[in-house]
Amino acid sequence: MTKVLLIEDDKNISEMVTEYLTNDVYEVTQVYDGESAIDEFRAHPYDLVLLDLMIPKINGINVMRKIREHDVTPIIIITAKDNDTDKAIGLGLGADDYLTKPFSLIELSARIKANIRRVTKYVKEQEINRNEVISVKDLEINIYKYSVTKKGKQLNLTHKEFEILKLLSSNLGRVFSNINLYFLIYRLNFVFF
Repeated sequence: MTKVLLIEDDKNISEMVTEYLTNDVYEVTQVYDGESAIDEFRAHPYDLVLLDLMIPKINGINVMRKIREHDVTPIIIITAKDNDTDKAIGLGLGADDYLTKPFSLIELSARIKANIRRVTKYVKEQEINRNEVISVKDLEINIYKYSVTKKGKQLNLTHKEFEILKLLSSNLGRVFSNINLYFLIYRLNFVFF
């Protein structure tokens, strides 16, 4: 059964979404603030996260940053913030999808299924490369485990540091400008007029 972590401080919305998704064969865990969300996410594995941005204690953006430090679980933002800038920031900082309130439960379910399908396909492709290790001098970068060792000693890197190291070590001899690195690591797409 697909496990969903729902982070929503409005208990009426949380109950409505939980009831609908439970009937749609999902196992939903509800939390109502950012601090509880981080604790719950660290304590249990989830297949997908539904995240409101405007939650107490720790806001949704910071919760997403904490999750993204070491995890690629799909995150769908569900929020009342509906302007393009908020959407671009949310997606640019690591969300996989963005849905504004009020939203259709049918659409939410379809987006969950699409994100799970995409991750499932990605995981199957990655299973082939599960033991892929990039070696550069005395560094060993395990792509699957998101781990780096130097002379056999484990290095503690943030998610972005790991992504930069992986990109550079996979492209030895190639020169990247600061702007190129920024766009490749943060996967931002902008249209310039």
